[in-house]
Parts: sequence; C-alpha cells; structure tokens
Amino acid sequence: MGKPRVLIIGCGFGGLEAARALRDAPVEVTLVDRTNHHLFQPLLYQVATAGLSAPAIAAPVRHLFRKQANVTTLLGEAATIDAQARQVLLNDGAALPYDHLIVATGSTHSYFGHDEWAPFAPGLKTLDDAFEIRRRILLAFEAAEKEADPQARAGWLTFVVIGGGPTGVEMAGTLTEIAHDTLAGEFRRIDPSSAHIVLLEGGPRVLQAMPESLSERAAQQLKKLGVQVRTGARVTHIDGSHVEVKAADGTENYRIESRCVIWAAGVAASPLGAQLAQAAGTQTDRGGRVAVLPDLSLPGHPEISVLGDLAAAKSYLQGHAARDVPGVSPAAKQMGRTAAANILRRLAGQATLPFRYRDWGNLATIGRNAAVVDLATSLGHFRFSGYFAWLFWLFAHIYFLIGFRNRIVVLVDWAGAYWSRQRYARVLADID
Repeated sequence: MGKPRVLIIGCGFGGLEAARALRDAPVEVTLVDRTNHHLFQPLLYQVATAGLSAPAIAAPVRHLFRKQANVTTLLGEAATIDAQARQVLLNDGAALPYDHLIVATGSTHSYFGHDEWAPFAPGLKTLDDAFEIRRRILLAFEAAEKEADPQARAGWLTFVVIGGGPTGVEMAGTLTEIAHDTLAGEFRRIDPSSAHIVLLEGGPRVLQAMPESLSERAAQQLKKLGVQVRTGARVTHIDGSHVEVKAADGTENYRIESRCVIWAAGVAASPLGAQLAQAAGTQTDRGGRVAVLPDLSLPGHPEISVLGDLAAAKSYLQGHAARDVPGVSPAAKQMGRTAAANILRRLAGQATLPFRYRDWGNLATIGRNAAVVDLATSLGHFRFSGYFAWLFWLFAHIYFLIGFRNRIVVLVDWAGAYWSRQRYARVLADID
C-alpha cells in the first residue's frame, strides 16, 4: 500500500506552511496553485505603486520545494471538490485523488453587491491587480499632462482609495510620496504635487482592528502627508469619471471627480468555498467562508481541512472563550502548521488538537518615516508610532519575506528609494 496522499489547494501562506510542515512526514504531498509563485501579499501595494518589482515579493513554487522530495507541485485551478469520491477536479479536466485534503484558496474582492464597480475600481490581491493599478496611476499623470481643460485635469489628478484598512492606508500614503517626491520635476504642464489623494472609510475610523489611539495617530500622520481622510463615508456609486458618497449619518451626499479609483474596502472568500460547503454538507458565513470544527476540519469529513481567509475559524484557548480568527497572514501560517500536525495525528491514531491562534498584534505603514505598531508579547502590549514604528515595520516585513535573495533585493531597493526618493519600477508595456 502506498503512502497517504495529501492534496493541498493553494500556495498562499497557509498552504505553503502546511506543505513545509510535512517535509519529514511519510506522506505524498501534491500542491496545486493557479499561479506558479508564492506571493508575499503584505507588500503587494509596493508593486502597485512602483516601489518594488514583482520578483522581489514572489518566489516560484517549484523552486521553494526543489529539495523537499515528498512534494509534487502542479500548475492548475481547482474547479470542483468531490468530497464523497475524495478527489478534486481541475479546470482542465484532470482528477486528483486524495486521502487528506487541505483547502487554502484565500479570498477575492467584495464590492458588497455592486460588482459593476469592479472595472472602475480594481482591488489588490494578485500581481495582475498590482500591474493594473500601477498602470492606472501612471497613466493618470500622463493624461493630466496632455489635458488642457483645468476641470478635466483635476479629475485625472484626484486619486480615491476606498477602504481604511492596512492596504488602503498604505496605498494612500504611498500615493502622496509618488506625487510629491517620485514625479517631481518630470512634467512640464502639470505639478504632480498638486494631486489630491482621498481616503474613504465607511466606519468611524481608519485601521479599526487597531486600538483607537493608534488609529487616531495613523489618521493624523496621513493628514500630515496631505491625504484627505474621510470617515463615515459610504460609497453609493462608482463609474469612470467620479465617485458618489453618502455620509454614514445621512446628513451629506457628495461627488468626487476622479479618474483613478482603488478598491481596498472588502474581501470575500474564494468561490471554491461555496462549492466545497455544498459538497461536504456544511455552512458558509456571510463572507463565503466555510464553517470548520475546532481542529479546522469539516463536520463529517475529518480528512478535509480549510485554512486562512477561506475558513470561518475560531481560536480555542484554554480558560478563554472562543474568538474569531482574523484573516491575516500569521493566522494562515499557524493554521497551516495545525492542519499538518493534525493529519499526522490522525495517521498515528491520535486525537486531533484544536487550533489556537497566537496573536502577535498588528502593524501598518503610512508613508516615509510613519507607521503604527500594536505588538503583543509575553511581556505585554507595546504600542508606538512614527519613525521607530516605521523601522519596525520595515525590518519585520523583510524578515518574513520568502527567500534570502528577496530579502536582500527589497532591502537594497528600499534603501535606494529612501535616499533618492525615487521609484524605478515605472515601466509600462503599452498605453491601451
């Protein structure tokens, strides 16, 4: 009889960590992803804003597992999971059988029922998204240079970022750096620094996952950089020329003329989650995440585990009430290790263990020398902002990057950008 077959769908943080945790296990691992690379998503906005090139934050999956003999990597997209037959069908018709299945296909954009906004306000989840956003940002300045009408030019030079979470805050802060520093002196008919950056957040404050004090500091730092921060702002319409906004209290409606809008407001679980839930006879939450048991498996299907943004998981700490697990990369990594460990426990005839999330806190950068950090340690919470928070954010991201080469490349690129105030990944393939 052959070794147990472990099939992992998705090579994000959760899938990657699960495969690595099985490196010495007596199993055959097949890792399937629709791209050929693992992407370090926390720095994806740097590619979108021309601060880093794509290879600096991505690593080929085959290269990552070249020395792990029990892993086979396949390029493909899962279309259907047959929980009864224990096989996964890919889009190309290939069927992959499994004894144990780990599903970690992540999330996609959510426009809260307004998918018609997608063509006008791209989100940021993949390298293709980053390239498209970078293209729109750079072409907006180019269009403004050619535009003779002042009102039309103002529309090209107004950038709207929707969503005040980490991605939105980081994107808005970086756009001000592009306008004030990167493009300085490069245009003759426009002043790039006259660009208006507007950050819209539907809630009462930005970075709502952080303590209110840090949220307020982040807003102050954004305003100092020149970002217009508007909270309690609910978007009601987006098209190719403007954004319509309604105040949360209903007292004000207004319109922002903008030809470049970036969506950072909402996420939804991968569509594969709904199909899996139906096939396995379980439920999904409002965001499409699959309900899992404490050990991350599905009811009635202990051989299937769901991780990361796709899982509606709770953390079970002894002596504490269960709490929802946030959709962040540290949680996905920990879930990957837990799922792998529980597979080995099942193979050994042992009881599985519940998932216990270790929350290390949150951090976000606002711009040059500006960031906020909420750090949880065994010694207590440490909350700080400003220059030292920015340094902490910088080195933390370099440390967690995949691959030594990527760490060196990012460090060198950031050092060069810091001293020169330039962003060199500004090449456009075409202007169509």
